[in-house]
Amino acid sequence: MNRITALLTATLLSGGAVLATSAAAGAADCRSGYFCVWTDANFDGMKIEHSGDDHWWEGDMFKQDSSWANHGVSGPGVPDHVKIYEGRELTGRVTLCLAPGQEVAYDGGANDDGGSHTWTTGC
Repeated sequence: MNRITALLTATLLSGGAVLATSAAAGAADCRSGYFCVWTDANFDGMKIEHSGDDHWWEGDMFKQDSSWANHGVSGPGVPDHVKIYEGRELTGRVTLCLAPGQEVAYDGGANDDGGSHTWTTGC
């Protein structure tokens, strides 16, 4: 009987960990299949959603990015990572590279440095 109780407890605890992780991964308000950028930290301020590449961030977002979320969809050969470049037309250094499901509420090294982005198969 103790083995059954221990097994059930372990199963419930591991299930709770999965639920907690899933809730945390969806903290940013960004639709599935999209890369989202906010002008303020903690997913606040003006938000722009991208389902594809954007080689020329417009004035309201250019060098104004402070938080990011990659809710891209993964699959074999599918570009599901997002590289953010300092300059327009994918030039300059990569300020951030986000894996699928990754959300960054703030990064001092990338804050207000983005100018364009592309979907890719890895960082």
